[in-house]
Amino acid sequence: MTNQAQTESQSDEYPEESYAWYVMVVLVIAYAFSYVDRTIIALLVEPIRESLDITDTEISLLHGIAFALFYTLLGMPIGWLADRGNRVKIISAGVFLWSIATAICGLANSFIQMFVARVAVGIGEAALSPSAYSLVTDYFRPAKLARALSVYNTGLFIGSGLALVIGGAVIEITPALDLPVVGYLEPWQVTFLYVGLPGVLIAFWAYTLREPKRLGTTP
Repeated sequence: MTNQAQTESQSDEYPEESYAWYVMVVLVIAYAFSYVDRTIIALLVEPIRESLDITDTEISLLHGIAFALFYTLLGMPIGWLADRGNRVKIISAGVFLWSIATAICGLANSFIQMFVARVAVGIGEAALSPSAYSLVTDYFRPAKLARALSVYNTGLFIGSGLALVIGGAVIEITPALDLPVVGYLEPWQVTFLYVGLPGVLIAFWAYTLREPKRLGTTP
């Protein structure tokens, strides 16, 4: 078989383009939510500091190293796993983990509890992009791959905008709650619940996507 025939045969194996763009919609939404969940803490610094009686240094650790260190380091082994495992399941598990961890931030009663929850957010979010990039290369033909990857990356900017708009709106309208078992929650704690829990639905949505045959290569 000639190289041209091999290329044409492989091209025929790509999923339908309409479904590929549907997958892209899910990935962009997940990426946008990841940015909202990682940055919402920046809008809640004052009430967190007052409620948990923590220092500026501890706030910086929650906002920075607790998330960033594990987000960065776990990206490499998760990338290795994405090259060999089911990327749809990895993405779904990651979205579920970071969403639950974001909600758990709202249940924290100490710096240590909040720190551990933020670490879990970083671990969960580290699963998304390596798996998404790999997934996109097998959903889109090489001629449209650059466009598809560009669209995926818009999720970052959508999320950065939504983090301020949605985050600010949620904070403004969120009341304190007294829940069974959990007990009294201050408005900042309820905000974490409101922001984190919808991601669970996105995790299940992502789980419904089809894992494509491995065809493409990351440029």
